[in-house]
Amino acid sequence: MPSDTARRDPRRAVRVSLRPLALLRRIETRALLLLLGAAIGVWGFFEVGGEVAEGEADAFDRRILLSLRNVADPNDPIGPRTFEEAMRDVTALGGFTVLTIVTVVAAVAFLIHGRRRHAIVLVGAVLLAQASSEIAKAIYGRPRPDLVSHGSYVYSGSFPSGHSMLSAATYLTLAMLIASVEPTRGAKRLCFGLAVLVTLATGFSRVYLGVHWPSDVLGGWCLGAAWSLAAWFVLLRLGSRPTHPRG
Repeated sequence: MPSDTARRDPRRAVRVSLRPLALLRRIETRALLLLLGAAIGVWGFFEVGGEVAEGEADAFDRRILLSLRNVADPNDPIGPRTFEEAMRDVTALGGFTVLTIVTVVAAVAFLIHGRRRHAIVLVGAVLLAQASSEIAKAIYGRPRPDLVSHGSYVYSGSFPSGHSMLSAATYLTLAMLIASVEPTRGAKRLCFGLAVLVTLATGFSRVYLGVHWPSDVLGGWCLGAAWSLAAWFVLLRLGSRPTHPRG
């Protein structure tokens, strides 16, 4: 209810009564921006996919991939062997096992803290990203790079990069969910910064190890980011208040 001061000042009373409407407008504006961002991500994915399907990305892909290889021996990545081994560790951050562990642990943590919506949004985003990755790989059916030896075991199609897509969808969504309950701006920036860093490093490692073309990674980033933005939109629409279990 309006305070005594607000009742004594009609203009203040009007401002107080309009606050919920102003908040609603801000939420709607943010929701539209998130939808726009997700749409741009999907558009970017299909643009890259079109270039791949028509073979127009081949020259770019070969140039970037070979730039990360020893000129005298394309099967030898640039840099010391320790860096190559480090890239194998980094690429595991986008692997099925690690992302499953991260998703399960984060979802359980959200449930323990009464954030059931957060857990549902995270699991939903990851599962949808995984499903879309498998469908896209089957549709495009792009072979893996054959210019260099593979530095990691592969068993599926090349476009899009599943590691890149799933790392973007998982880590960016998780950063968004944590930031939504974190009160300090510094911590919010840290969450997003780490998520972006891990996502970029994972994608780079796939190209460095010769298991993906650069365009595979770009396509994966686009669609993975789109799923993350869509998850943010869903959370915004559902509301971010904690849901405590009955007891």
